[in-house]
Amino acid sequence: QVQLVESGGGLVQPGGSLRLSCAAPGNIFSLSTMGWYRQAPGQSREFVATITTDGVTNVVDSVKGRFTISRDNAKNTMSLQMNNLKPEDTAVYYCNLDHPFTGRVYWGQGTQVTVSS
Repeated sequence: QVQLVESGGGLVQPGGSLRLSCAAPGNIFSLSTMGWYRQAPGQSREFVATITTDGVTNVVDSVKGRFTISRDNAKNTMSLQMNNLKPEDTAVYYCNLDHPFTGRVYWGQGTQVTVSS
C-alpha cells in the first residue's frame, strides 16, 4: 500500500496564494509520475497538473500562469504553488502517484482549498 500525505490547504481571499505539498514513499517517489487533481462540490474530479520523473510538467489551461507544479526528489515531496487564486479554484485537491512497477494509481486523502472574501 502506498500512502500519500497532503498538506497546505486552507482559506484564502481572492488573489491570494497557497502552496500544497504531497509526500510519498521514498523508495518509489523519484521513479513515479505525480499529479494534482481537484473536485469541487457537485462536480467530478478534474485534472490540474502532472510532473514526470524528469520534471516535465503539464498544467490545465484554466490555471496556466497561476499554478506551478514541482517536485523535490531529495525530500520525496511534490508541490503545487497556487497564485492569484480565484473563487472557482475552490475544491478539494488530491495528489496522485502512478506506481512505476505496477501501474496502479494511488491517491492522497485530499486537502480543502477555499477561495472566498
